[in-house]
Amino acid sequence: MARKSVAAALALVAGAAAVAVTGNTAAQATPPGEKDVTAVMFEWNFASVARECTDRLGPAGYGYVQVSPPQEHLQGGQWWTSYQPVSYKIAGRLGDRTAFKKMIDTCHAAGVKVVADSVINHMANGSGTGTGGTPFSKYDYPGLYSGADMDDCRATISTYQDRGNVQNCELVQLPDLDTGEDHVRGKIAGYLNDLLSLGVDGFRVDAAKHMPAADLAAIKARLSNPGAYWKQEAIFGAGEAVSPSEYLGNGDVQEFRYARDLKRVLQNEKLAYLKNFGEAWGYMPSAQSGVFVDNHDTERGGDTLSYKDGANYTLASVFMLAWPYGSPDVHSGYEWTDKDAGPPSGGQVNACYTDGWKCQHAWREISSMVAFRNTARGQAVTGWWDNGNNAIAFGRGSKAYVAINHETSALTRTYQTSLPAGTYCDVQSNTPVTVNGSGQFTATLGAHTALALHVGAMNCGSGTTTPPPTTPPATPGASFNATATTVVGQDIYVTGNRAELGNWSPAAALKLDPATYPVWKLTVGLPAGTAFEYKYLRKDAAGNVTWESGANRTATVPASGRIVLNDTFRS
Repeated sequence: MARKSVAAALALVAGAAAVAVTGNTAAQATPPGEKDVTAVMFEWNFASVARECTDRLGPAGYGYVQVSPPQEHLQGGQWWTSYQPVSYKIAGRLGDRTAFKKMIDTCHAAGVKVVADSVINHMANGSGTGTGGTPFSKYDYPGLYSGADMDDCRATISTYQDRGNVQNCELVQLPDLDTGEDHVRGKIAGYLNDLLSLGVDGFRVDAAKHMPAADLAAIKARLSNPGAYWKQEAIFGAGEAVSPSEYLGNGDVQEFRYARDLKRVLQNEKLAYLKNFGEAWGYMPSAQSGVFVDNHDTERGGDTLSYKDGANYTLASVFMLAWPYGSPDVHSGYEWTDKDAGPPSGGQVNACYTDGWKCQHAWREISSMVAFRNTARGQAVTGWWDNGNNAIAFGRGSKAYVAINHETSALTRTYQTSLPAGTYCDVQSNTPVTVNGSGQFTATLGAHTALALHVGAMNCGSGTTTPPPTTPPATPGASFNATATTVVGQDIYVTGNRAELGNWSPAAALKLDPATYPVWKLTVGLPAGTAFEYKYLRKDAAGNVTWESGANRTATVPASGRIVLNDTFRS
């Protein structure tokens, strides 16, 4: 088995989808139909997911959390080993059965349902011992499957224009289960029923396109709760023999064209084109479509945006959460250069924005839009405006309003909304905006920024409607969030009067992360109670340094947790 070929193939078949709540739903951790945003915690271990449900996912209004495959799998540090099952024991790198159950209970207590990524199309290639100690070899998984339980085609899939080849042959040599066989259906259903018994609310069906829709329907019918939520990964390919729409009879299906088109529009076209985004573009019905900006496969494959795309990525996420098509999936993963690289620290997340964990679900620009979406649910798009290019705005009935400026310069204008008069909190910047009795407000949006108002967020900085914090209550220190514009080759740094901050040396200054440009971010560990001074600077590729103007900034680390510093670079 070639390591690179497996990763490449899984980039075609193992993408994460979003959860919709309009079809079949499971036992309720939250009331049905109110919260349809899923945080996909890619390769987070179960203990870390549990903490995040309590600290952020629940308070932010996420309805679901999707966890990576829990079953025993092929050993190895690469992420894709999670997608090569050895047995159906809960014994993968992310945690054992006890940790999995505790995570489910904790998330439910926080009002968040749990979806398990489920790999039921194939088994692990090669031979050896799985992560839970189970010996295996290709086509032989003791006590579970033998060669007689595999499809007869033992060749690698070679053409997606032939249905039999796609659904009976092997995905890069991964042993393909014969899901038309009663024994196999029973074993798969037994595994899913075991997860249901632990409280799982639904399943993401990995590589669904490689199994006939009728086989999946027969497996679903054997579940102890046949109404458990069911979402299927079936990637659209023009001219292919298997169409994603074939799977709509079983439940929800990912709409991959949505993410691909968002990338093209954000990078090369005009936001004005998004006025009728959705079914008018040929997509599947909104009520059964899972949508996303990226997932763990597509960010590596490059067919969608990723955290590496800065403002394009952030604004695409804002639009997705504001626009009423499908049910959104917010991918939350980790930095990578090697596309095969597994999770930092084996999946243990000690704190967001450290050790490479990107925590996209917690970025203010994204996290704040979850409550926006929940508030706007059921409201039609109203008052669409665009400038014919890359600035757009629209309302969601009388509940919410969003404006996005993807132009290269600031935009000042008066917007017409259907919102009641009052002072609202722009959840993108946490600043007040006053809407007059005619539903109008005037605002200036910086280049590549957005503004979002909704009736659930008013009185910035106080009350229960304030957007949730976006920095975890973790190790003591400071989280720097500096709004600063740059040109190609420039970066933003911070330094100060502490060794941890480089002792005022530009050469030792700490670089901030531009993933949410124009907001640059960095979290630095500092002792509790520490008073310190700091300042931002720009550096270019030649090493030239430009300090921000004004006096040194000052701050003090609290007795517990972190201080969050929201600053603007002083020219």
